[in-house]
Amino acid sequence: MEQTVRFVMGGQLQSVVITDPTLTVLDWLRGTARRPGTKEGCAEGDCGACTVVVGTLTGETLAYKAVNACIQFLPMLDGKELVTVEDLSDSETNLHPVQEAMVQEHASQCGFCTPGFVMSLYALYHQRETAPSRPVIDATLAGNLCRCTGYRPIIAAAETMFALPRPDHQPPIALLKTIQPQGDLTVTTPDGRRFDAPVTLDGLADLVETFPEAELLAGATDIGLWVTKQHRVLPHLISVGAVAELKQIEATDTAVTFGAGVTFDEALPHLSALHPDLTRLFERIGSTQIRNSGTLGGNIGNGSPIGDSMPALIALGATLTLRKGAAERQMPIEDYFLAYRKTARQPGEFIVSVTVPYLKPGVYFGTDKISKRQDQDISAVCAAYRLTVTDGLVTSARLGFGGMAGVPARARQAEAALRGQPFTLEAIRAAMEALGRDFTPLSDMRASADYRLTVARNLLLRFYLRETGVQVGEVGE
Repeated sequence: MEQTVRFVMGGQLQSVVITDPTLTVLDWLRGTARRPGTKEGCAEGDCGACTVVVGTLTGETLAYKAVNACIQFLPMLDGKELVTVEDLSDSETNLHPVQEAMVQEHASQCGFCTPGFVMSLYALYHQRETAPSRPVIDATLAGNLCRCTGYRPIIAAAETMFALPRPDHQPPIALLKTIQPQGDLTVTTPDGRRFDAPVTLDGLADLVETFPEAELLAGATDIGLWVTKQHRVLPHLISVGAVAELKQIEATDTAVTFGAGVTFDEALPHLSALHPDLTRLFERIGSTQIRNSGTLGGNIGNGSPIGDSMPALIALGATLTLRKGAAERQMPIEDYFLAYRKTARQPGEFIVSVTVPYLKPGVYFGTDKISKRQDQDISAVCAAYRLTVTDGLVTSARLGFGGMAGVPARARQAEAALRGQPFTLEAIRAAMEALGRDFTPLSDMRASADYRLTVARNLLLRFYLRETGVQVGEVGE
């Protein structure tokens, strides 16, 4: 069994013998590699102090994306390039344009968060030729917290860096080609732990069926916290990150199908094409670093009642494809969630893909997320609505809600109150009342039960006002 993970760092091939499959990239950098430029702040992927850039080779193209090193496991780097803040400059006087811009704009004070900001901007710099708009810069930096200097000079540096002479960057494509995974990676440790990274869908199916108790690992945006915050020892991880079939996006005349390994960042353009509200929703899932790592299948698979993608996918009528061994089956996404953190996935089974139908003419659709912060926050309530209105009557209704129960779920009583009724305020008020029969929310640190139910009802009303153009003053009490 292969015990060595190979990746490129600093232009050199790194061959690391894995003795701990859940050793984070951050801990390896600061400990073994003696690269202390990458900092630890929150250890949960929120503050961005640990941001590094990972390059993934596809054909002749090397794509750079910022990720949180604190919740990435070292074996996940196999076949990739790792770029840290130490790699940007070869001397104190020969700075990378990102670093030079930070200096010129006085964008660093204590310096603790600076490496993370620099690496987020480094990824942006290599994704574009010219300075992006302010909203793009803001979104890029939303996952990096500054505690002293303030964001104005950092944003100025993001604009300035594109005006500086571009360095002669030669990506190590030839070297990366020599270490692309050709077969399954399997790491075992003396204490009996194991890490598998199959490269084919059939190989993944065999492993999951053979080891049904293993945890499936995609972007580690959830599982990473099990290690850094809960200090759990994970006996067996099966990573889906090297399975090309799970990264495919296929569009037909009626729907788009996302492989379970497609990241939020990769899915976003296709979801945005379905409806603008999906852009607003998915741009608020985590940060750029999280969306670069987290996957659509992972968000669905863990069965969280507050996973932000589920209400929208439920309202859209998405279906899941699951596989066990050689057998596949399909199910409506709402049937996947059975109880709190309990799903319909059988032992030895995994999610292959999610298929999202296109919206048809005459369909009203919308989605809303309510949380304490605009960016990087967990939902108190997340809602999505899809109504088909024909000749003024609601002929079909699908309402998906998260944060209202132990699972993301359809509001079937509210749907029934709408079907067959004119699309009017009276029908909406009946559906708002029916939400109280659909859900009995819980109170927790994010919101009280009364608040959740009130907000859910008001969101349905807001959807009606938004779609019909009725003014708030016309609604009355």
